[in-house]
This record gives sequence, C-alpha cells and structure tokens, in this order.
Amino acid sequence: MSRIKAGALKSHEPLRIGFVPSTDSAALIYAKESGLFEQHGLEVELKREITWSGIGDKLINGELDAAQAPAPLPFLANLEVDSDPSALVSAMVISSQGSAITISQRLWGEGVQSPSDLLDLIRQGWGKRTRTFGVPSRYSTQNFLLEKWLKSGGIDSRTQIRVVAVPAEHMYATLKLGYIDGYCAPEPWNSLAVQAGEGVCVATSPELLPMRPETVLVVRQSFATGASAKHHAIIQVMMESCSFADQRENRSVLADILSRSGYVNAPHSCLAAGLVGTFSFGYERTGAGPELIFNRNNVNKPTDENARWLMQQVYEALNLDESQRRSRERPPILKNVFRRDIFERAIEAGEPKIEGSEISAESVPVLAR
Repeated sequence: MSRIKAGALKSHEPLRIGFVPSTDSAALIYAKESGLFEQHGLEVELKREITWSGIGDKLINGELDAAQAPAPLPFLANLEVDSDPSALVSAMVISSQGSAITISQRLWGEGVQSPSDLLDLIRQGWGKRTRTFGVPSRYSTQNFLLEKWLKSGGIDSRTQIRVVAVPAEHMYATLKLGYIDGYCAPEPWNSLAVQAGEGVCVATSPELLPMRPETVLVVRQSFATGASAKHHAIIQVMMESCSFADQRENRSVLADILSRSGYVNAPHSCLAAGLVGTFSFGYERTGAGPELIFNRNNVNKPTDENARWLMQQVYEALNLDESQRRSRERPPILKNVFRRDIFERAIEAGEPKIEGSEISAESVPVLAR
C-alpha cells in the first residue's frame, strides 16, 4: 500500500483516538506502539475511556477525532438515540467474534447451563428475585448476543430478567460481588472470571452471531469530509495493523502489549485466551471460543448487508414498530453511516502489506506501563 509522505499530515495537535479496554482493541494499540501511525505521517494520542457512552459523547462533542467503538454507535447517533443529533460515520470494521456470555458460579451451581435452565429458575423464583445480567451498553453487539441467547430459551429480557449497563472492565468485580448473575462482554473479561473461578462461559459470539461486526472505526462526518486525507491514512494504518493482529504468531506479542496498565491492564493469560486459542469455558466442553477476527474473510469492509443487520438490531433494541422506524430514519441512512465508498478509496492503492513484521514485545517502544 502506498503511504502518505511522513510529516505531510502532521499538525500542531495530535489526533485523539479513543478506545475502551478490551482484547479487540489490539490492532489499534499495536498501531500506536509499533509506530505505524508515524510511518503514515500521523501524530496520534490514544485515549483510554471507561464506557461506550463516553466514547460516543466525546466523538459528538469533538473531544475525540476518531474511536474504536461498538458497531451500532454511528447508527444510534444518526437516529438521535441517547445523544444530540450527530452525523457519525464508519468506514471500517475493526473486529468481529470477540465476546462471550459468562454466568456466575452461583448460578451454575443452581443448575443453569442453558437459557432454558435459566427460564426454569426464573419461574421457580418468580416474585422473589429478579435475575440480573450486565452488558457494556443496551445498544452494543454484546446486548444483541445476550438477547439472542435469552430468546433461544424463551426468555423475554424486558419482563423476565433485568439487563443493566456495566463498563466491561468492571464486569468481573460486579459479578464477584453478587450484583449481577451473568454478563455478555468482550474478552478478556470473560476469561478473567473463568480463570478466577468466579464464572462459567455458556455461549460465544462465533456460536451466536458468527462474523458480525463488533467494533468499528468511527469519526464525525465533518472529519471524514474536512480531513479526508487523515481519515484515509487512519484506515490504511488500521488495515496494516489488523493484518498483523490476525497472524497467530503475533498474538502473544499483542497480549504482552495489551497487559500494560495504560491499555487493557489485565493478566497476560486472560488476554491470551481470546487471542491464541487457550480459551476455557470453566467446565468440560468443546466448541468455539470467542475467536477474534481482525482481518480475515474481508471482515474490515463495511458492507450494506452488515449495515442492514445492525439497523435491524438497533430497531429491535429500541422496540420500534415499522411506522416508528420510518419516522425516525433519515434516508438513506444505511449508506450514509457505513461508508464503503470511503473504505474503498482508502485502500485503492492495493492490499495492505506488513513491512518488518518480525517483532517482539521487547522491540515495541514502552509508551505506557
């Protein structure tokens, strides 16, 4: 891929790119630590945020220039959900298949191994206790995963259980303290609970929603048009970094980098579980773990089909009927939000190629410990 001349895009202020600590931020963090942004002439400052709502607010308010964000976020912003009206766009998918559903050892001990088991327990305790599950946001892909799992057992999340928003990195502690009975979260927060003996994983995103986008690169429409060269360069960098992150031989290095306190700040073993294939469900079971995909199978392209799927999930989360959907939609919202045209322009010079991919944890600059 051709690169913009180093220094050509630099300005007095660095680009501020946000992320929430999770394993699927590996490609973004590697791009910073390896110097890929600088090689493309970009000065970047990564901003670690706690919640997805914080990411959305700071994008809309201009405190962030770009962010790795949940795939539904740009659609929600354009529908004016939980925010002022804002034109956010995404021209790249960053990750897929990195989440799982974990329940507490207490719930497991009560005989819950499936959603149908949970429904039986809910009926037995009706009027005495409401079971509570956490998701990073009611409008996140993780909520869509949890909804699908619950529905497969006949559970209505609006009337039979309580679903609450909990920052992903706080899920384990919230579960351990008994405030929630389970959660759907990105890695490594499932592995943290399983390896600590506090949780059991009962379902994963490859099983429930294979190959669906989980996180995307999001910018304001004004940035995409007013700083198009920088936007294209960010996409080029992330394509290179996603290609690197998808190579199995590089994933132990990624776990080392992510474990640093300025990034995910979780044990290496937990981060490696979702990266190098050592994921444990917490009991004897075979099946697909939350296998993160960063670049394979053309996953980075923001397709119309995925845009339609995301819009459908958002509408269902909002509980809108067809007439309400039409009244809230500003057509053509699908093509205005998932910008395949920008993606294709950014990579039209050719497929990304990693240069000097022989790298170790020691050779990556220590920018945040």
